[in-house]
Amino acid sequence: MSLRHWGATPDEIARSYFADSALPGSVTLLTRAVTVAAPASLGYRWLCQIAVAPYSYDFIDNWGRRSPHALTPGADDLFVGKRVQIFDLVDVQPGHEFTGRTIPSAERFFGPVALTYAAEPLDSGRCRLIGRLAVGVAGWVERVRAEVLGIGDLVMMRKQLLNLKEYAERDARAGVEL
Repeated sequence: MSLRHWGATPDEIARSYFADSALPGSVTLLTRAVTVAAPASLGYRWLCQIAVAPYSYDFIDNWGRRSPHALTPGADDLFVGKRVQIFDLVDVQPGHEFTGRTIPSAERFFGPVALTYAAEPLDSGRCRLIGRLAVGVAGWVERVRAEVLGIGDLVMMRKQLLNLKEYAERDARAGVEL
């Protein structure tokens, strides 16, 4: 494991995601992934829950409010321009993946960041949830910021993907219909 890639296969690391080209100039790529015992359609629905809450450490990034433990109707109604946490969506492939770019206030703190979330099917009952960050690195300050961001993001996105995995697998076992 490295700070740049957690849980991702070599193919996922090498694959091109929309986030990779959503920023001008040079970027550092960070890839996080987890296998989920649930169909990709259910995995995608749980990824869309990020539009409702962050699903990582609620006491840190959700002001102590608990992220919902059930699917929120309409959370998967994503469209280009929609605000999702600290990102404005710049690409949506319904049922598969979505990509956002940091809003200006977040960019002042994190720097320019683009993020793709994807649900990749493995077979009819399993999928991979993937998070790919592209962090702008135009100068030495941005390169240092990208390294620090990589550490914090590893902690937060790992927890996020593991929480979403837990809920998707629970719903798959319960036979939740989409």
